Amino acid sequence: MAERSTAAVDVADNSGDEPLTAQADQSTADGVAKNRERDTDSDEAQGSGGAERPGKTSAPELHSGHKLARRYRLEDCVTRLDGFSSWRAVDEKLRRAVGVHVLPADHTRARSVLAAARSSALLGDPRFVQVLDAVEENDLVYVVHEWLPDATELTTLLASGPLEPHDAYQMVSQIASAMAAAHREGLAHLRLNPNAVLRTSTGQWRIRGLAVNAALRGVSSDTPQRTDTEAIGALLYAALTQRWPYENDAYGLSGLPKAVGLIAPDQVRAGIHRGLSELAMRALVNDGATASRHESACATPEDLVKAIGEMPRIRPPEPAFTAPPEYQRTTYQQGSYGRPSVHPGATQTVRTPPPPLQSRTGKALKWAVSALLIAALGLGSWQLADALMDQGNSDDTNQTQTTDGDDNNSAAPKPVQQLKITGSQEYVASGSAQAPEDVDNTYDGDSSTFWRTKNYTEGPPLAPYKPGVGIVYDLGSAQEISAASIGLRYSGDHTTAKLYATDSLSPSTGISEMKEIGTADASGTSLTVKASKAVKTQYVLLWITAVPYAPTDGYSGAGYRQAITDVKFTG
Repeated sequence: MAERSTAAVDVADNSGDEPLTAQADQSTADGVAKNRERDTDSDEAQGSGGAERPGKTSAPELHSGHKLARRYRLEDCVTRLDGFSSWRAVDEKLRRAVGVHVLPADHTRARSVLAAARSSALLGDPRFVQVLDAVEENDLVYVVHEWLPDATELTTLLASGPLEPHDAYQMVSQIASAMAAAHREGLAHLRLNPNAVLRTSTGQWRIRGLAVNAALRGVSSDTPQRTDTEAIGALLYAALTQRWPYENDAYGLSGLPKAVGLIAPDQVRAGIHRGLSELAMRALVNDGATASRHESACATPEDLVKAIGEMPRIRPPEPAFTAPPEYQRTTYQQGSYGRPSVHPGATQTVRTPPPPLQSRTGKALKWAVSALLIAALGLGSWQLADALMDQGNSDDTNQTQTTDGDDNNSAAPKPVQQLKITGSQEYVASGSAQAPEDVDNTYDGDSSTFWRTKNYTEGPPLAPYKPGVGIVYDLGSAQEISAASIGLRYSGDHTTAKLYATDSLSPSTGISEMKEIGTADASGTSLTVKASKAVKTQYVLLWITAVPYAPTDGYSGAGYRQAITDVKFTG
């Protein structure tokens, strides 16, 4: 099977018509089809969900170099199947790589593909590969999406072995929360498999083909939430065991033995994390296969998010430090720098040291140095004697200083203590929330996870779009706060943050009625807010009113935004 780019959107399937499938390996208008898209799951391997038969409309004649909208130049065909084709292309206007799906305007699925693409684009969630354009033009329908050259498919990751428990935990956490957000907006994936899940170079997990992949393949489901939940369970099962939780082999993974049924991951492979094993089974019990020891089934992505939140957090493994190499003396340190090497067996000539200064100039120099040393000794002795005499003549009462027990300067400084955060909740003053499901990432001790704001077209001040965005933290009990250190993901321009004392995780008052603790600006990736005066409170609002300009990254395009990685309060 030919290798393919990890940035292409997963749309191919072995269940298509034979003539169309065969076309993927045959010569096309642009030569041999390179990096053919792969997706080996059939409806049986994928789980629940049905597929329509493809329309009989022939694929449009396209080739490398063809331009769409006089802007998108097609480069490599990665899929040619079921009357549509998928390409890696170049957006000549913005000079960036993009992916493009193309199908005839009279294709039986053209309307549903356009509708799915436009709905997905409106979601605007950075955890999904973004749809950039969806157009019907010149008897063609094409959908343009992000191309992520630095991302790696889960299929490729699993080819070398199962994931570490922390990586599997991060994957299922991020995928479940992203799909829960999509379902809240009425969007389903229905083709969620290892080819549709990507890990970026920064360690974040992203999902491609939301709604669009299913529309291209004509897949539908009467229970979309259940379908996507079972798919997430299958992803976690594969990540833990390197096996596909069905009898058929798929995605380069071996299926389970026939006639055995669905068994828990920790029964397939030794050493698997017990909590993750049970979580995978709770998501896969939609088919009724589970062991009696497992808790109730998770039928929706929201159920999975709650189940993950109830689990103990899985910490990343401790970094392995290699011992430094044993210290070796160099020839320079041994005093042989600049000397020729001695051959074995050869007699080394010992150089005679140069004679001491015997000339008239040398003798004068020695006498001058001796005179300076004698003068220095005499001066030092005189100063010492003078100091001793002054000490003897001083009054004893002047030698003792009384200490006032009430002197504040003599008190030991109060030690700085880091305050424990026991809970958090995003605070929304107006409009919609930013990323409420990620607020715990700001104090989980992992700098690779974060809570981020949405992307804004103007800044740094968030006004007039929003008065600000922020998170309320619960310190467990009333604590005196002296400062807060905040880790930031993006630098540049400036970030403005303020601390307020409030009454609960869901404040009953507005910002203007809260007690301000302190404010600070920063242009780097760290910010420290110091309290202007002592304030004692249990709930602290971190309020951001200005964010820097950040270039395009793996989450969204260029714009004004900020992300918080680590928050620590000290008292």
